[in-house]
Amino acid sequence: MPDTRPNVHEQIKVLIVDDHAILRAGVREMLADEEDLQVVGEAGSAEEALQFLDEGNKVDVVVLDITLPGQSGIDLLKHLRTERPELAILVLSMHPERSFAVRLMRAGANGYVPKMIVPEELVKAVRAVGTGRRYITPIVAELLASDCAADEEGPMHNRLSERELQVFTRIARGISPAVMANELGLSVKTVSTYRARILEKMGMRSNAEIAAYAVRNSLVD
Repeated sequence: MPDTRPNVHEQIKVLIVDDHAILRAGVREMLADEEDLQVVGEAGSAEEALQFLDEGNKVDVVVLDITLPGQSGIDLLKHLRTERPELAILVLSMHPERSFAVRLMRAGANGYVPKMIVPEELVKAVRAVGTGRRYITPIVAELLASDCAADEEGPMHNRLSERELQVFTRIARGISPAVMANELGLSVKTVSTYRARILEKMGMRSNAEIAAYAVRNSLVD
C-alpha cells in the first residue's frame, strides 16, 4: 500500500490549545512519532494561543479544545477563521459529536473529533486538515446530512447565541454569576440579563432545569 503521508521535509506544524496540561501532553505524545507532524507549541487559553501566533510562529493546524477559561474555544475559532483563514482548525472535544459538531463545523472548523479518539485516528485527522481536507467522522457526516435536510430548528440550545451558550453551560456547571462575569469579561448585571434571555428562549424557569437539560444533551461533563 503506497505511503500517502506528506513529504517529511514539509512537516505539518501543530499548535495544541487546551487548558489541561496533561491532555496537551497526551496529544503531543500521540503525534510525537510521526515524522511529518511537528508540535511547535502549546497554549492553555485563547489568549495564549493568539500571543503565540502573533509572535510569528509558523502554524498549519490548531488542535483546539472548545472549553477554555476566559475567551471560549468557539470565540477563538471564529476569530481565527476571520483573521487567519489559512489555519486549519481541528476541534478536539470531550463532548460527543451530537452536542456541538454541527455548530462548530458551521463556524468554520475543519474537523471535529472526541477526546476519546485513538491515536491513529487523531494522526489521520491532523494529516487530513493539515493537507487542506476536512476530517469528518461517520457520526458528524450523518449529523451534517440531517442538518441540511431538516427544516426544523433542531435542539433547543441551537436557539442560543454563542455568548448565551457560554453562560448557559456555566450556569449548568453551577458557576456563580460573579465568577462567570470575571471569566467572560462581563458585569454581573449583564450575566443576569443573559440568564433571563436564556430562560425565555429555552422555555425554562430555573437553573435546575438548565442543568438537567445540559446533562441530558451532553453539554457539560
